[in-house]
Amino acid sequence: MKTIMNALAGIIFFSALAVTASAENKVIYGSDDRLDYFEAPASRKTLADSVVSLWNSYKVTKDGANYKLSTMKFADANNLCAGERFREQQKGAFCSGALVGEDLVMTAGHCIRNAPVNATHGETCANTRLVFGFAVKARGGSAPASVPEADVYSCKEIVTHGLNGSGADFAIIRLDRKVSGRKPLNIHRGASLKKGDKMFVIGHPSGLPLKVAEGASVRDASKDTHYVADLDTYGGNSGSPVFDSRTSLIAGILVRGDTDFLTTAEGCRQSNVVGQNDGRGEDVTKVSQVSSSVPKLTMTKEEEAAIPASREADLSGVRSISDSFGDDFSIEVPEISVPE
Repeated sequence: MKTIMNALAGIIFFSALAVTASAENKVIYGSDDRLDYFEAPASRKTLADSVVSLWNSYKVTKDGANYKLSTMKFADANNLCAGERFREQQKGAFCSGALVGEDLVMTAGHCIRNAPVNATHGETCANTRLVFGFAVKARGGSAPASVPEADVYSCKEIVTHGLNGSGADFAIIRLDRKVSGRKPLNIHRGASLKKGDKMFVIGHPSGLPLKVAEGASVRDASKDTHYVADLDTYGGNSGSPVFDSRTSLIAGILVRGDTDFLTTAEGCRQSNVVGQNDGRGEDVTKVSQVSSSVPKLTMTKEEEAAIPASREADLSGVRSISDSFGDDFSIEVPEISVPE
């Protein structure tokens, strides 16, 4: 009996480990498209201002009018090889998220939990701090070692949560107060993106200062719960908003992917780089999985102008019928009499 129980415990342990590993692992596809905040176009900076980093509470401590951030040099924390990008920067966050309401943040389900539920995944709501503005905002600069009190928030409650290691992975967090000085981001509420549609991601790869990564596209849109895309992401990007490049609306949540780093013969670690069309791809929970819990916001003129083009996909079914039956195809609708 003891042998059987030990075997079962081993199976449970390694199953949990596999889910955790797949949730944390990400990879570089083709060229590394990650940019620091100061390098990004103005339109991306506007979006980035509403992307938040998630921290363990013990790493965010009160220091007068500010909060001090406990960080570690990326190269030292990850035993990186010489030449690895961003190796001199500081890291500290464990996940990413996006402001989608006055006091609501959208992230990955494996990033946060209500104790003791999902005890092997993420931090508890009570022990999570959400920090805006952890970014390198000038060439030659560095991410802040401390941030104003106005940029630090606590998790008040988890509004909705879903965690499936091979499907939907999401959470909506209610903060301890409304966010000031930052605009909630709109989500994509139309038809799902298609294979080949362009995407970009904003978040905190490996817990680093905020990065913007363009140059990606949807590889597979056939699944109900998530897309597969070739986004340049790492652990720490989990929970990052993934945007439709046509509309700049949030199309999904980055949740899992391929292996981050490979260990060289010399014993140091370097980024796992594969061809643009190689590797397993990165999984992005479709925003439709959580849209009912996200308030509808007023769109900007630019967002409204971009939507008609994105809705062309809605006519694909009609076009396929026309292709099958010819241009003369029609449907007769019977007349309905309405009593006076």
